[in-house]
Formats: sequence, structure tokens, C-alpha cells
Amino acid sequence: MDNNTLHADVIVIGFGKGGKLAAAALGREGKRVVLIEKSDQMYGGTCPNVGCVPTKALVHHSGKRRPDDSPQEWFEHAVGEVQALTSLFRAGNYDAMNGADTITVITGEASFTDPHTVAVGKGSDRILVTAETILINTGSAPVIAGIPGLRDSSRLVTNVDLIKNTTLPGRLGVIGGGYLGIEFASIYHRFGSQVTVLESSPRILGREDDDVAAAAEQILTDEGVDIIASTQVIEVRDEATETVIVYEKGGRRHTLTVDAVLAATGRAPVTEGLDLGKAGVRTTERGAVAVDEYLRTSQPHIFALGDVNGGPQFTYISLDDSRIVLDQLLGEGKRSTTDRVAVPATLFMSPPLATVGLTEKQARADGRNIKVARQNVADIIAMPRAYIVEETRGLMKFVIDADTDQILGAALLSVDAQELINTVTLAMRHGITASELRDSIYTHPSSTEAFNDVLDAII
Repeated sequence: MDNNTLHADVIVIGFGKGGKLAAAALGREGKRVVLIEKSDQMYGGTCPNVGCVPTKALVHHSGKRRPDDSPQEWFEHAVGEVQALTSLFRAGNYDAMNGADTITVITGEASFTDPHTVAVGKGSDRILVTAETILINTGSAPVIAGIPGLRDSSRLVTNVDLIKNTTLPGRLGVIGGGYLGIEFASIYHRFGSQVTVLESSPRILGREDDDVAAAAEQILTDEGVDIIASTQVIEVRDEATETVIVYEKGGRRHTLTVDAVLAATGRAPVTEGLDLGKAGVRTTERGAVAVDEYLRTSQPHIFALGDVNGGPQFTYISLDDSRIVLDQLLGEGKRSTTDRVAVPATLFMSPPLATVGLTEKQARADGRNIKVARQNVADIIAMPRAYIVEETRGLMKFVIDADTDQILGAALLSVDAQELINTVTLAMRHGITASELRDSIYTHPSSTEAFNDVLDAII
């Protein structure tokens, strides 16, 4: 072989959570690992660079702005702070991987040439890497809806663009009222933007129960976010200094003038350019890499971890994917995606909305015999922390199996919900009943002790 060919035990394509954890563990076991990342701005993956870390940091900074702070100056300061943080994390991720004796990081675009060979780069800089085992961890990217004029608009932004742009849009139009759209609507309104959310469904957060979604919507609208549901965006049209969004509602056409348009209509697996066909790797109808419950692709020596395999798009799922793959490569080979019970999610509006398991409407549609425990945060006597930190908005709701007392699901719209949901999830995974959770001893004053009251409030 020529000097432009590397031989490794394992190739990892993509520097995301699952890929880097698997690479580190395999490297510690003496495996020769080559980790390939397309961009030097993405060491560590989506979360520390353009996802969880910067967005949640912006949530924090937006809440610190005082009424007399200049929105633009405060926003520019916040973005600078966030970028410094992500740069620190990015460098740390790179050094941790590339500093290991058994791991080599290569920056460049990867594509398969055959089932065991990946090419990186082009022309004279092209490197071929061969390995017996390959992990695909290329993540996902924002989807731009096929609305006339949207893709070509000079004022179109994705969530990735917004967290890097130091100019605060005076008027922000958000297309999509799901988790991503609502999170950014909340962030940018608190920074000082005039935010309008356009949602095609009758209500934002359509996956949630109506009472939970209505409570979240009420918090947003009370703060000043405009939410227009049951709309169809017809066209996005750039003008000299602003952009016009044309939408239809109730059989009539309306226009919304904005300074930026956020496309928040979902994310799709990144497989373009990988030449998966040359490796014999199949994809699903939605473009994800097809995998079995052990995350093996149609080629048994190739695995796919994280968003690219079409599973839940959460960093912690990518982390768990690495456990499954490592169990296949280094362990007993028993771990699988079927082991997962109760996967939580959090929408970081203010206060956050955290959910797990079944909604009430899902449980009733399944024909389950259920009881529901629900209370508004302001009415939970055992939760003084909400008053202490001056955040009494929201509600807590549990869906409980009436026959077994097992918790089937929960929706917590409250201060500290992102932490509380982990306790509920652990209870669900280990068969702790609603009564046991209700009667447990919690520290005081804490948010967790709200469970003492809420789980007694059957409606």
C-alpha cells in the first residue's frame, strides 16, 4: 500500500457523543482507532458546538438580561460568552481524542470506497483508511421545508446560524411550533426580539396532552410571544430590508414582516456524501442508516450510532448507543435498543417542560385503565422552592396505571423540571409505584418534594 493508506482496527466517522465515547473506550483497550470529522468546528459533535450546550447557555443568558440592558448589546455579549464556552469544549474534545496514543483524528469529509475502506479528502490530499470495524456517527442536520422562497431567502436561519450570529433580529418569524421552534422562540423573546411562531397544527407541541400544551402556550403568550396556529405558510419573499412571510389561516391570506426566518421543521440524518452504497449499507425510507436492535447495519461489521440511525435525536441516546456497540465489540453482546425503558425529553423554555412515557391521550387510546394526578405549580403546597425562586408558573401531571399503580408517563412544566424528570424516569425503569414516589422523603425546600402533593391530587 502507498503512504496515503492507514490501517486501523476501528474507523469512527463523526465526532459525536456516541462515536467519541466508543473511540475512547476502544482506544483504552488497545485498539487502533481513526476518528474522522468533517469540520474542525464540530469536534465533540452537535451538543457542545451547535446544540445542547450553546442553546442552554443562551437560555441562561437571556434570563439574566435586565429591563434597562440594551437587547443588542446584551445579546452580542451573550453570544460571545457562549462561543468562548463552545471553543473551550471543542478544544477539550479534540485534545482528549488526539492526545491518546491509540487514536488518530483526521479532519475531512469521509466516503466509503468499499465495505472496509473509507476515503478522506480529495486529490493529492486523499487518504484511504481501512478497518475491520466501522462506526457511523454523522448525526443530523436541519430540514428546510419546501416552501417557495424559503430556501433562497437571504434571511433564512437555522438554529445553527442563530447561535453564531451576534446580531439580534428585531423581528423573528419561527416556522414550526415543536420543541426546537418553541425553545428558540422563548430564548429570543427574552433577549428582546419580537417573536411570532407559525404552526400548521391546531396547537403547538402537538405530541403533548392538550392541557400541558395549553399551559406552555399560555406562559409564552403571557410573556409576549405571538403564536399563530392552524396556519399554512405559502411563501417567503425577500424585500430590500426585510422579509415577508405569506401564510393562510381560516381561508384567508395574511402577511408577517420579519428580519429573520427560523426554519424549525425538524432534523434529518446526515448520510449525503458517505457513498453508503459502495459499502453495501442500506438506508430507510426516511434516509436514516438502517440498523437492528444491536445497531448493526446491513453489513455486520458496520454500526450506526446517534441521530444518523433514525432513533430519538438526543445526545443521551447517542451515549447509550455507544454502550450497545461497545457491548457488541468488547462485552457479552447482550445490550440492545429493546432494553430502553422510559426515555425522557426536556424542552428548555422558561420554565422547562420535561416529559417521559405515555401522555394521557396515548394511554386512553391504548385502552388502558388509568388515573391522572395533576396540579398547577402555584397550588402545590409542598413546593415552596417555586415561590422562593419566583417561578410558580406551570403544572405537573402524572399518568398512572389504575390497576398496578405503575407510572406510565409524566409531564412536568416547572422550575427544575429537567432534573425532576430523571427521578420519575428512574422510578419507571425500576418499577417504583406512584404511591412509593408520593410517600418518599425528599429534602426541603426542594422541587422534588412536590411529588408528595401532586401524586395525591387525582383528578
